[in-house]
Amino acid sequence: MLVTAYLSFVGLLASCLGLELSRCRARPPGRACSNPSFLQFQLDFYQVYFLALAADWLQAPYLYKLYQHYHFLEGQIAILYVCGLASTVLFGLVASSLVDWLGRKKSCVLFSLTYSLCCITKLSQDYFVLLVGRALGGLSTALLFSAFEAWYIHEHVERHDFPAEWIPATFARAAFWNHVLAVAAGVAAEAVASWMGLGPVAPYVAAIPLLALAGALALRNWGENYDRQRAFSKTCAGGLRCLLSDRRVLLLGVIQALFESVIFIFVFLWTPVLDPHGAPLGIVFSSFMAASLLGSSLYRIATSKRYHLQPMHLLSLAVLIVVFSLFMLTFSTSPGQENPVESFIAFLLIELACGLYFPSMSFLRRKVIPETEQAGVLNWFRVPLHLLACLGLLVLHDSDRKTGTRNMFSICSAVMVTTLLAVAGLFTVVRHDAELRVPSPTGEPYAPEL
Repeated sequence: MLVTAYLSFVGLLASCLGLELSRCRARPPGRACSNPSFLQFQLDFYQVYFLALAADWLQAPYLYKLYQHYHFLEGQIAILYVCGLASTVLFGLVASSLVDWLGRKKSCVLFSLTYSLCCITKLSQDYFVLLVGRALGGLSTALLFSAFEAWYIHEHVERHDFPAEWIPATFARAAFWNHVLAVAAGVAAEAVASWMGLGPVAPYVAAIPLLALAGALALRNWGENYDRQRAFSKTCAGGLRCLLSDRRVLLLGVIQALFESVIFIFVFLWTPVLDPHGAPLGIVFSSFMAASLLGSSLYRIATSKRYHLQPMHLLSLAVLIVVFSLFMLTFSTSPGQENPVESFIAFLLIELACGLYFPSMSFLRRKVIPETEQAGVLNWFRVPLHLLACLGLLVLHDSDRKTGTRNMFSICSAVMVTTLLAVAGLFTVVRHDAELRVPSPTGEPYAPEL
């Protein structure tokens, strides 16, 4: 398993590097890249944002292993994960309103503080302290995915008056480097936890200086901005009306809730499946992120001038790949007949599918959901998504360890088959909808926002 993980990591990394170098050579320089003021503004944003992302990814590979190291049972660990998911959905519902009221810059600094406290709680073996840490992690995650983007968009348009057409380029580049940081974070976590022998708590300690630096740079280099608050009840009511009045939006919500709830359960299960067989967890995580990056690169190639496939087709392919992978996992995790290499390959296929799924879903959401109602609609998407994931983890909590994992993959397979039916329903509704097609490229390859 050790050799397989390292060889897979090197192979995936080489594939990603080859695809990205080929794409960069074929792409002519854009207008935004030649503007010094814009480049400096981007740099000020990226310095803080990338540090925050790196600190977030650094904590991912060894979370389950840390709780196991503290001798908690799988059921207790499942409850910790449920607490994290529940706090994410609760804080996610009010994050936009909180950020608008408090100020985007202050919210980013608050993220640095709360996430640092979350990391500090990992030093304790007290179960209640760890539960508090999971709640702080949920708040921090909600701030990470709301405050930073909101600050950038306001500064880009209102303060600097740059063209709005340049915004997708910034976030597409951020999405690419987010994958790169995730790959690097897995290697760094493996280095401090395993190679240096510091144990599974080491990545959390290493994340604290990154968070402190991110907060300090935001305080020094960023200006404050606010936005007019929209009542939370009105936001949700508008989102619900949009959800119920447009069948396309409803089907997208069903697909997102089902697909991403399965991914949350996968995030919980991969460590107990592979760790008993001596898998280097940091390298395995980096391989997952490299597979996801490969999927994103394949998405950009597939929707480019040369192939011109549509996001709806790639969304269907992503769901099919996950269905196949979950069926593989139901056999490779059979008690007494475990096949860790086959499970690892299935996990890599799931991550590859995620690389196809997320840009496809992002494109379809932007086209289907009105911009003014996106926050409200996404709130309604988010609630069933996390509820399904929490339910799955609670079911696993009450299962026998030897059969529970295999049964959970069987349940996830059934959920993904349902997702496939929802995708087929959406495809039937939108197959003649020109709005949901990538425009025919006339120049450089199409590079959608990730």
